[in-house]
Amino acid sequence: QVQLVESGGGLVQAGESLRLSCAASGSVFSINVMGWYRQAPGKQRELVAAITSRGTTNYADSVKGRFTISRDNAKNTVYLHMNSLKPEDTAVYSCYAEVSTQYSRTYYPWWGQGTQVTVSS
Repeated sequence: QVQLVESGGGLVQAGESLRLSCAASGSVFSINVMGWYRQAPGKQRELVAAITSRGTTNYADSVKGRFTISRDNAKNTVYLHMNSLKPEDTAVYSCYAEVSTQYSRTYYPWWGQGTQVTVSS
């Protein structure tokens, strides 16, 4: 089994910053892509940012220039640095990782439990 544990959500005012962290643990052998999705009430889940094991990144247009994704491969951890937060960034943020385990070298997606980010105006 693989566990993804997120931390760092909370309530901030518009213009402030937050950093989310997500650590993978358990029977992890290798991790390919790691990333963050978010879902706001009444809206579909959307990809916020993703990063490959080699550091190639991808961002949603709505967060480009404000959010930065990074990872520490030695710690199996992905971070999302969120600057200049806006009320429309309010959502539940969930991390995911494509993980191969000690028992299967096929990469499967695993998800964290989600962390709430609320930005007040």
